[in-house]
Amino acid sequence: MQYVSATSIEQAVGLLAAEQGAAHVLAGGTDLVVQMSAGLRAPELVVDIKAIPEVVSITEDAEGFHIGAAVCGAQINEHAGLRKAWPGVLEAIDLIGSMQVQSRATPAGNLCNASPAADSVPAMIAAGASASVVGPKGRREVPVEEIPTGPGKTSLEKGEVIVAINLPPRPERAGDAYLRFIPRTEMDIAVVGVGVNLVLDADGTCSCARVAIGAVAPTALLVPAASEALVGTTLDDAALERAAEAVRGVCRPIDDKRGTAEYRIRIAGVIFKRTVAAALARAQT
Repeated sequence: MQYVSATSIEQAVGLLAAEQGAAHVLAGGTDLVVQMSAGLRAPELVVDIKAIPEVVSITEDAEGFHIGAAVCGAQINEHAGLRKAWPGVLEAIDLIGSMQVQSRATPAGNLCNASPAADSVPAMIAAGASASVVGPKGRREVPVEEIPTGPGKTSLEKGEVIVAINLPPRPERAGDAYLRFIPRTEMDIAVVGVGVNLVLDADGTCSCARVAIGAVAPTALLVPAASEALVGTTLDDAALERAAEAVRGVCRPIDDKRGTAEYRIRIAGVIFKRTVAAALARAQT
């Protein structure tokens, strides 16, 4: 195996594109190193991107926040601006592993690992986040929901690397939240995860909503029908039930030792309503 610490995006892209065998990007390494140790991955090339200035910083401009692909969860959670604007995204990122893992793991890595139960992904989808992807053909912006294509698989082409996760500017009277259900009290994989992002008019009517769910399908899903059921309402019980039905309707979970498919579908509606309540409380403050 060859290990290279790239010092520029161009160098990283060139190395990844030229490698004929399996090549992987190393950001935090909390997934990749474990998978290599378990014999699940045997890359011929590992490109470490942590020495690239662009991917180790958090910046803010008129287009929102830009979180470098190698910025760890602990650093993100200490950023006052992000915590104020996107508390739901940060509470999802804060669920990625233990405190020790938080000092290394990155949301971009969580996204590229493409686990259906990744905590940060539904929250980022609900927020309308995008990924800045650079490859041999140039740079492109990709909605977060279009990156994972199945368990362990992504839409990234050969030589492409995510350099940043972008969160849009925050309007007034807006709130987001992420909640999950797990069998244990902590340090477990989600049975269901739900991200909700709401914007309210001055009279309290929902003017915009994004709903995303995880752990109940091969990838995290944006649920437009649930959003449509909420917009134009005051988030009353009838609207919530219509939206919850839309959430349950897109679930395609598996049976495993942590829950049956039937149980996951039922819980998805329950967690969705709780997440809406948390996002609404934030939008009203």
